[in-house]
Amino acid sequence: MGLSCSRVLSRVRSLLLLKSVGITAFMTLFFMAYFHLLNHPVRPVVAMPLTIVDRLVPFLPASLPLYLSLWVYVSLPPSLIVERRELERYGLAIGLVCLTGLACFLLWPTAVPRTVLDWQGFPGSDLLQGIDKAGNACPSLHVATAVFSAVWMHRILGQLVAPRWSKGVNLIWAAAIVLSTLSTRQHVFLDVLAGTALGLAGAALLLAWQRRADSAPG
Repeated sequence: MGLSCSRVLSRVRSLLLLKSVGITAFMTLFFMAYFHLLNHPVRPVVAMPLTIVDRLVPFLPASLPLYLSLWVYVSLPPSLIVERRELERYGLAIGLVCLTGLACFLLWPTAVPRTVLDWQGFPGSDLLQGIDKAGNACPSLHVATAVFSAVWMHRILGQLVAPRWSKGVNLIWAAAIVLSTLSTRQHVFLDVLAGTALGLAGAALLLAWQRRADSAPG
């Protein structure tokens, strides 16, 4: 049995009000904390070191849409969850991922080294540079949430008995978002490594919780 629109829509409609309010509230609270720490660091900001990977990955302003697509991508897994308890566990796990990253930004503020970049001719990129300031660098929560979402989206596609190509698209989208953090110069490779580790740790914790819940009697 392949993936059907009706099954996907049924999942999206399930707990729709809770999902809509929850996702909106979560993102609002996260950005409030994120920008507060970005604009009011309590310790000296440390510039992250560059590696050979950073020198090999070219600066590609055209990858900005991929970078910004994270906010659509991270909304997909919770939108497709049908059980309230699983949705609550998901929210708690991704919340812990974000809180861990924010704690790092509080205790050890970091930023991407300053470089002269030519963003001319790419609408929206100047806004990104002005707002994000390439701070709150390590671990990259952009990467952490993308990796976390990729793991759970892969699991959901398995539940839907989705075709193999859809799982490939999921992984390619996540990988493209991760690479875009380097090609837009919003992060360096060490930020990506730390973010990947954080995202995988959060996903592993959520999988453990879910397996325990699935094996519980009743």
